[in-house]
Amino acid sequence: MTDPENDPAKPRTKSEPVRALTRGLAILRHVNTAGEARPGEIARALNLPRPTVYRLLETLEEEGYVVFSGSASLVRVTRLAASLGDSSALGSELCQAAMPLFADYSARLVWPLDLTVYENAAMVIQETTHGRSPLSIDRAMIGYRLPVLRTSAGRAYLAFCPEEERALIVAHLHRLGDPADLPFLDAGRLARMITETRARGVALREAGEFRPQTASIAAPILGPGGVLGCVSMIWIRTAMSARKALESFGDPLREIADKIAAELSEASRS
Repeated sequence: MTDPENDPAKPRTKSEPVRALTRGLAILRHVNTAGEARPGEIARALNLPRPTVYRLLETLEEEGYVVFSGSASLVRVTRLAASLGDSSALGSELCQAAMPLFADYSARLVWPLDLTVYENAAMVIQETTHGRSPLSIDRAMIGYRLPVLRTSAGRAYLAFCPEEERALIVAHLHRLGDPADLPFLDAGRLARMITETRARGVALREAGEFRPQTASIAAPILGPGGVLGCVSMIWIRTAMSARKALESFGDPLREIADKIAAELSEASRS
């Protein structure tokens, strides 16, 4: 006897869509496209009630598809959503690997930490401890675009990225022609910076070339294809010399970057 519910000869009728599912998928697509978003922004963009957005985000987080930033009310997609496919997946993976390490090291380092990735002639802050560091003079830094040539993060990226990529970035910066960048585009000066940075293993910003009241060092997060991102530590220039910062914090910063890289490598294998 044929089960009428499973009878292949019986024409299927189109059922009503499950509204919660369609809304949840719309939220996931929006976050994936944006790279990161706040619940209120999602609610406005999709014309949904904010309580509904929060409830669906909580469900997506419980199922492992999104994660809330550890230092801001931002939502990002996770590895499970990587198949939706754009560069935001890597940023999310970096943030997920960095957040617990930032928490572990922030008490030891005290000075604020930034996680940045390269994007269109800038280093963009993806995660930070500025909001919880007692020594930070900056706030609301996630999403902030940093110049490449005048920051330690950008210098670390340039020094350790493949030579072909470096040439393309430098050519792009030449075309943009920012007057503040021109002294640092001098071929000899640029070559010395790259040589010194690679020898130290970390990049340095100490001469007031960007945010004159602060200095910073940065270590690259190295992957099989090049630099995945950079980890920076920022301090007030009058509080500590660059030499002291390199001696005291260079190794811990490299440890953080190496552990993030190892976490991503292990996750990709599994």
